[in-house]
Amino acid sequence: MLRIALITAALFAFTSDAFARPVSYTGGWTLIEDTDRQSTSALVHYSPSQEYSVGLKADWDRNSDILFTGVQGTWLAKRWFGEEHQANLYFWGAAGLAEGIDSNKGGDEVGTQIGVMADWETRQLFVSYRASARDYGSLDKSAMQAARVGFAPYAGDTGELHTWFMLEVDNRPDADEPIGVTPLLRLFYGSALFEAGWSLTDDQPLLNFQYRF
Repeated sequence: MLRIALITAALFAFTSDAFARPVSYTGGWTLIEDTDRQSTSALVHYSPSQEYSVGLKADWDRNSDILFTGVQGTWLAKRWFGEEHQANLYFWGAAGLAEGIDSNKGGDEVGTQIGVMADWETRQLFVSYRASARDYGSLDKSAMQAARVGFAPYAGDTGELHTWFMLEVDNRPDADEPIGVTPLLRLFYGSALFEAGWSLTDDQPLLNFQYRF
C-alpha cells in the first residue's frame, strides 16, 4: 500500500504540470491562452477548491468574426489514479455576450457554451478527448470535437523540461474543412506550458500557453 501511495503521489506531481488543467489547486490562479485553426481564446480562472474553478473568458472565432466574452465555470467530475496512470473527467459551461465584429455585421446576442473534457496519461503516453457546443442566438449555433494522442521521448523528473510530441484530429461540421489534422510539440517547465503546431488541413498555426500562479 505504501508503494502504491508513493507512486500515485509522484505521478500526480508529474501529471499536474503535464496537462492544461481547467481546475488548479485550491486557491490557485491559472492563465490559459489557446489558438487553433479556427479561434483564439483566453481564460483566467481561480480555483476555490481542487474540484472546480470560475473565471473570465474571451473567445474570438476568427473564421466567423464573432467575439464571445463571459464567465466560465469548470467542474472536475472524476479523477482516477493507478500505479502508472491518471485520468480526469471535466464538465464546463460559460455564459456571456456574443457579438459580430469586423466583417460580421451581426448584432449582440446572449451567448452560452458547454463542454466536456477527458484525458488519460502516464509518464510517457497521453490520450485526450474534448467536445463543446455553443449557442450565440442568430449569430451562430455549432459544435466541435477533438481527440489527441501523444508520447514523450523521455520521462523527465520534477523540475526538468518535459517534451511531448502530439497529434490532434478535430471535427468541426460547419467549417470549410470539417476534419482537421494538427501535429504539435508540447513543452512544459515548472508552472509554464507551451504548445506549438501547424494545421495540415487549413495551413493555420496552433499556439497554446498556460501559466499557473
